[in-house]
Amino acid sequence: MKTLKVKLKNNSYSIVVGSGILVRLGNILKELRIGSDAVIITNSFIRRLYGKKITAALTKNGFSVKIFEVPDGEKSKSSGIAFRLIEKIATYDTQKKIFIIAFGGGVIGDLAGYVAAVYKRGIPYIQVPTTLLGQIDSAIGGKVAIDLTVGKNLVGAFYQPKIVVSDVALLKTLDKRQIRNGLAEAVKYGVIKDAKLFNYIERNSRKILSIDPRAMKEIVLRCSKIKVNVVERDEKETKGIRIILNFGHTAGHAIETAAGYNRYHHGEAVALGMRVAADIACRLKLFSPKEKERLGSLLSMLGLPLRIKGVGIKRILTAMAHDKKFKSGKNRFVLPVAIGKVKVVEGVSEGIIRQAIRARQ
Repeated sequence: MKTLKVKLKNNSYSIVVGSGILVRLGNILKELRIGSDAVIITNSFIRRLYGKKITAALTKNGFSVKIFEVPDGEKSKSSGIAFRLIEKIATYDTQKKIFIIAFGGGVIGDLAGYVAAVYKRGIPYIQVPTTLLGQIDSAIGGKVAIDLTVGKNLVGAFYQPKIVVSDVALLKTLDKRQIRNGLAEAVKYGVIKDAKLFNYIERNSRKILSIDPRAMKEIVLRCSKIKVNVVERDEKETKGIRIILNFGHTAGHAIETAAGYNRYHHGEAVALGMRVAADIACRLKLFSPKEKERLGSLLSMLGLPLRIKGVGIKRILTAMAHDKKFKSGKNRFVLPVAIGKVKVVEGVSEGIIRQAIRARQ
């Protein structure tokens, strides 16, 4: 078990990474003294696999446990589901000292974190991510949100968890699509900050895709360290540092939204977004065609999509116009200049954006 510290001014916390550590969750939480009554937010699939194990880990350490299920998939990040969940929690919460456990992937983490942030103006919550995408990205950094029909994550907050517990043993139940989904974010980290990580994924793609425990632990630790470093320097995205984590997300979120949140999983849309961003960077002479080909080859090797299917350019551009990363009416793209280094570029012409999207259709 390895521990990383997220050092923030008022909201520092730990990220614990290990294999088979879910059974130790009660012991870990006892030390935090965040409450006595755990409210677990999860879906039926995760509950069926691990509900008894997490409940036993908590009850044997004196915690009471209440589990609330939400449907699987991005559509759970809606105002309707969020507020129905809050009503249920409020009804349950009598003479208790509750805290929330987000037990699932990125959708559960975002939703449960949002609920924790707004219920009673904020109650403690912890992240126990069960997907690769959750463990390396979405569970870290305190961005919590729900979606609107016009765009992703438009209603939310910066609200840090009290701890993140990443058990890589939970990844063995993931299907290949979910693993690929998380690997898109791992590739993102390699491009923005760590050429050695990019090389590692290239060299070990077979082991990673077969969910080799040692390889997965390496990926989770290295990606977590990168995100921690960025979040520590720019917790609330006010200094222009944290925006580099959005590489691939400007076009990716727009593709996800335009497709109605049901054609592409998040990581798949981000992979397409990275392809679009790399193409824009090439057209602006910032990124070499050879490096663009290398990035594209790795994404294809990992089984991530090559083409944007079933979504028109007009719908993608409309969704992109709602992107909260835009500033003073200007678009902002995180663009690669080399594997391991990116640049934020404002005001990319619509013509170049259109060409880059068309190249993927």
